[in-house]
Amino acid sequence: MPKKVDQDERRRRIARALVRLATERGLEAVSLRQVATEAGLSMGAVQHYFRTKDEMLLYALQYQSAERDRRITERVRAIAEHPSPKDIVRTCLAELLPVDEITRAEQLIEIAFFIRAVTEPEMRQVITEGTPKLIEFFAGLLRTAQEAGDVAADRDPVQEAHLLWSIADSLRTTVILEERPADEVMATIDYHLDRLFRP
Repeated sequence: MPKKVDQDERRRRIARALVRLATERGLEAVSLRQVATEAGLSMGAVQHYFRTKDEMLLYALQYQSAERDRRITERVRAIAEHPSPKDIVRTCLAELLPVDEITRAEQLIEIAFFIRAVTEPEMRQVITEGTPKLIEFFAGLLRTAQEAGDVAADRDPVQEAHLLWSIADSLRTTVILEERPADEVMATIDYHLDRLFRP
């Protein structure tokens, strides 16, 4: 009996290989052949799933986003059975920081994709489609906190959500460039959260 191939797992395997190579060499320097070698597959096997490099890049970006969502969900559930909105927001923001091998690789890949997205509409759509969802998610948490009296009623949840994302997005750049260590950056995030979520 021929061995049954897990199609989804093979795509994820290719995506992980692409991320590893792109982190080491830069996105533009990576070829389909190099990815095939890194993934331990033939060139034909990779082309069976991805006809072009761009198809592979788009899948890798979506895979990376899904992996981050999975990690955030696991960490939020580990906090408590019913975590507070502040705990959930803090966990999400902390997971965005490039503080270990996985999150650093993600940040470097996102920077590479950003460069491509400036001139390529399809790539731009994939990169930007996640931000409105994150803003909406943060705004929902802030509304819940307002109803509980943990956030002042005069705060605009949507504008505050945009500020949270802007703070995290700028601070993770300072970490990747080693301008500030991750613990200092996290202290800045906590400083803002303590002012937003009152005791």
